[in-house]
Amino acid sequence: MLWALRHLLAIGVLPFTMAVAIPVWLARREGIVFQPGPGTIQLFAQALGASLLAIGIVLFLASVRQFATEGRGTLAPWDPPRRLVVRGPYRYVRNPMISGVVFALFGEALLLLSRPHLIWALTFLAINCLYIPLVEEPMLALRFGEDYREYCRQVPRLVPRWRPYDPR
Repeated sequence: MLWALRHLLAIGVLPFTMAVAIPVWLARREGIVFQPGPGTIQLFAQALGASLLAIGIVLFLASVRQFATEGRGTLAPWDPPRRLVVRGPYRYVRNPMISGVVFALFGEALLLLSRPHLIWALTFLAINCLYIPLVEEPMLALRFGEDYREYCRQVPRLVPRWRPYDPR
């Protein structure tokens, strides 16, 4: 029970705020509601958006599962994984959780055909492009040492590699 509460708190505070609360607030503030696009291009963009949103959710959930089962921690900085996670989606990309949220945010922008949501997605991406290499990765290198540095040499930060990384 405590395990589930730890994960729900971490998810509620971080990704839920970024991928649900802020986009809902933007939609309400700007009067944006979902409606099918008026033309073929808009409908195609919305279909692409729905696909990106689905990919983002699957990637995010798979990442949370790996953190819980392999890492024995949560996505939250105050309750991080106790072991280095290099399986599941982490075999392809170092930050699948952030990639999942980015996919979801761009998916929402396309699904809603919303410029404010696109700006939010770009802002979130830019913040993480700075935060990850400047703050998160140095802390992980201190915590996990050479294993993490080797993992960084083999697995890209945000764009997945084609073949899975094998830590052996």
